[in-house]
Amino acid sequence: MAQKLLDALMLRSCSHEFSWPRRAADSQYYQVCLLCAVEYKYDWQTMRRTERVDRAAESSITRKGRATTKKPSWVPRARRLRLDAAVRYRVKNLGTWYDGVVENLSQSGVLLHGPQQFPDNTLVEMVFEMPEEISGQKNSSVLCQGRIIRTRKAQESPDGVGLAASILDYKFLH
Repeated sequence: MAQKLLDALMLRSCSHEFSWPRRAADSQYYQVCLLCAVEYKYDWQTMRRTERVDRAAESSITRKGRATTKKPSWVPRARRLRLDAAVRYRVKNLGTWYDGVVENLSQSGVLLHGPQQFPDNTLVEMVFEMPEEISGQKNSSVLCQGRIIRTRKAQESPDGVGLAASILDYKFLH
């Protein structure tokens, strides 16, 4: 990683390893390169980075007071990226890992199937390969901290227990 950073500084080019999409104060999504800190707008509809964000230009435009725009009472469901990726998961900081399969991934969380059921609100750790569409890199393993939001019982899911988890934090494993 140090060599990549040095190459980026000397040659002014970067291979870009992007963070999970983040939401800005204006409710727009963006991604940050973990190596060079450049930011790009992110479109969840197409699941692609769009244009580069110029923070210097944005910081010169400031408003006094709060925006008066009314927030919508209905928010559409987050777009899902279908996957069939292996995942290892466990209760946070406990030793037993369970093997499962990620069914889909979205800006709000992950849906996985596995042999072990956990109660709602359980803090979990998950390790899986982040799709190239999101990370910008192949073979990007990520360790996610999450919270179980809901559970689908084994009789409703033939592949074991279905677990929906919101993603609270993550880090790329290199």
